[in-house]
Amino acid sequence: MAVINRIAEYFEDMKEWRQHLHAHPELDMDCHQTAAFVVEKLRAFGVDEIHEKIGVSGVVGIINGQGDGPTIGLRADMDALPMPEETGLPYASTVEGMMHACGHDGHTTMLLGAARYLAETRKFSGRVALIFQPGEEGSGGARFMVEDGLIDRFNISQVFGQHSLPKSPVGTIETCPGPLLAAADDFEIHITGAGGHAASPHESVDPVMIAVNLYQNLQSIVTRNVDPIKTVVLSLTQIHAGTTHNVVPETAMLGGTVRSFDKDVQALVVERMKAIVHSTAEMMGGSARLTYNYGYPATINDPVKTEFACEVAREVVGAPNVKGDIAPTMGAEDFSFMLEQVPGAYFYIGNGDSAYLHHTKYDFNDEASPAGASVLARIVERAQPLAAK
Repeated sequence: MAVINRIAEYFEDMKEWRQHLHAHPELDMDCHQTAAFVVEKLRAFGVDEIHEKIGVSGVVGIINGQGDGPTIGLRADMDALPMPEETGLPYASTVEGMMHACGHDGHTTMLLGAARYLAETRKFSGRVALIFQPGEEGSGGARFMVEDGLIDRFNISQVFGQHSLPKSPVGTIETCPGPLLAAADDFEIHITGAGGHAASPHESVDPVMIAVNLYQNLQSIVTRNVDPIKTVVLSLTQIHAGTTHNVVPETAMLGGTVRSFDKDVQALVVERMKAIVHSTAEMMGGSARLTYNYGYPATINDPVKTEFACEVAREVVGAPNVKGDIAPTMGAEDFSFMLEQVPGAYFYIGNGDSAYLHHTKYDFNDEASPAGASVLARIVERAQPLAAK
């Protein structure tokens, strides 16, 4: 790999940073110790401005380049997952019930590596905003940072981010223009019937029967209402009702998720869900209430920025190691909140043959750090080159 030589020299330092972060995970928006670690490093690197508590525990570091120009954003997430670690590594989580099982310790490390190089060399114009974000796994920390003025306050004109990808060769880069990850919404349907003795079902209104019919009827939205060329997932993943064998319960609950790329499709699904939930319950003598929660929006890569990121990546890791046309997936990522504000691109970096994301034996591959940091740094230098003298 043609990684930046200076960044390659940071490898042992980056490895140490990453393993420290791995051993000390924090959850959701409560990333204060991680943020303090980031701030300590940014100060040591000579970053010009450091802004703390952006979006609760987020950090933004500003590095000034040489001469006037726009501000480019680079983002990494900091939070871990509420799950036990089973790696047996010497730097395994020291916090019971928490672990870095999604590579955020590596994402933070790669951005720190890029920050150190950019602060040292400053071979770019304008400014770079280093965005260290909490809460990707839970509350949507990107949204909190955007609402806290991230884009406008720092005048960010474009933004880039990356994510570890197990099962792809170490350091390879993968992405696609347009939709990359789906919008992720969830819902609950609360059904009310009339309870009674299971031996006299005619004297009750069975909410379980309503739930079963709803399960089937809701699937007709994808198969009969949505354009088959469009992509959407409606999965019912929970059903709760009753407490014993001989009682028809009073209530039941269904829960699930909707994944979509297109806002019009999303709106259609919600409209049809409301109609089906109401009419099915009413037809069977009961009532039902839909609670629909809009989650992360779809992650939509700007085509021009995506091709630019791929060009830069080819320079760093070699053309055979860059895939710019992978298929989108129905997972979700709150980087989408930033991409709704300004154009940019999100890409994956290969983690090798490791356990998959959100697995108790996952570990970020430190060998990927120099490549990831180099791609981020080169994006800045190529996007905002120094003026010719």
